[in-house]
Amino acid sequence: MSEYRESSSTNFLSLISGAFIGAAGLAWWLISEADKRKETKKQRAMMYSSRIQDGSEALDSNENKKDFKGDKLEQKVEQLNSAIADVRRQLEELGQ
Repeated sequence: MSEYRESSSTNFLSLISGAFIGAAGLAWWLISEADKRKETKKQRAMMYSSRIQDGSEALDSNENKKDFKGDKLEQKVEQLNSAIADVRRQLEELGQ
């Protein structure tokens, strides 16, 4: 019976140490991921600030926004026209 108690206490200690090592590994991974994100944000901020200083950001963003909004608007208009044509066809079929 004492062998059973020794093996169960050994198993329990192994379980506790495994949980501790796992928690330490998870904490290390989370900290390293947070550092990577922080570094990425810092690099983006530096790139953005350099574009603000030379004025290219203001020109690029305005042109890109206009082009994007224009393309999106044209797509919406085409979708609406298509939907209207479908409804007209359906109404004509019902009327005949």
